[in-house]
Amino acid sequence: MNRGIEIDSIQESQICYSICTLVSNQSEYSEMLASFERAGFSGDDCEYIYVNNVRRNQYDAYQAIRQFLNHARGKYVIFCHQDILLNCDNRTVLEDRIRAMDVQDERWAVLGNAGGYRNLAKRYVRITDPHGENQSIGSFPVLVSSVDENFILLKRSANLGVSCDLSGFHFYGTDLCLLAQIRGYRCYVIDFHLTHKSGGKRDQMFDDSRKQFIAKYQRALKARWVRTVCAGLYLSSGRFMTKFFNQPYVMRKLKRLCRIVGGW
Repeated sequence: MNRGIEIDSIQESQICYSICTLVSNQSEYSEMLASFERAGFSGDDCEYIYVNNVRRNQYDAYQAIRQFLNHARGKYVIFCHQDILLNCDNRTVLEDRIRAMDVQDERWAVLGNAGGYRNLAKRYVRITDPHGENQSIGSFPVLVSSVDENFILLKRSANLGVSCDLSGFHFYGTDLCLLAQIRGYRCYVIDFHLTHKSGGKRDQMFDDSRKQFIAKYQRALKARWVRTVCAGLYLSSGRFMTKFFNQPYVMRKLKRLCRIVGGW
């Protein structure tokens, strides 16, 4: 074979971190950049990518993440708010946490510094923000179903993304985590302490995004029939219905019924 490139011969990028930010305030972004550089994220193996929303919102968060992931070259992609400061833990600490995760769970794909799991009364937080200094709630690392958007680190080799039917500036961390879990990856909150200047804001935009998010996943996770060229499948979270409808005998009966009535 003398045409094309053998995949194993393609060299990996030398970029370790792609640090991606939506910028609406240049002064805050400059402070953020300086804190990252002081924390060790400098040199040729780090790249900084931003969306310029200073004059107007050219991209919402979902659009921006798709753009970032199309252009990021780093082994790890960090999405972070412009108003965070790495004035507590540094690059060495983060890399210690990543190495520990590689040992503990090779299927990790998303790391954050705050998030939650199934218990609606419990959350896991490692942060300084207007709600409190040096908050440490939980035992880290901890498996979660969602991470807060102030700081998210993705393993780029997992090839994650966000939904194309969601928009706005909220719940994209949750969307990333849910899609990662559907693909078989896992998400964690780690002990990585930083400062976030904002304590978050719940307004009408947040409530509208919440409704949109719930509606999207109501559609996405509903029970469904799937017909491949070679097989019929019934997919559902219900164990009894899934087992019953996927029995070969039942499936044959259903196919026969479909031929008679002309499909559903």
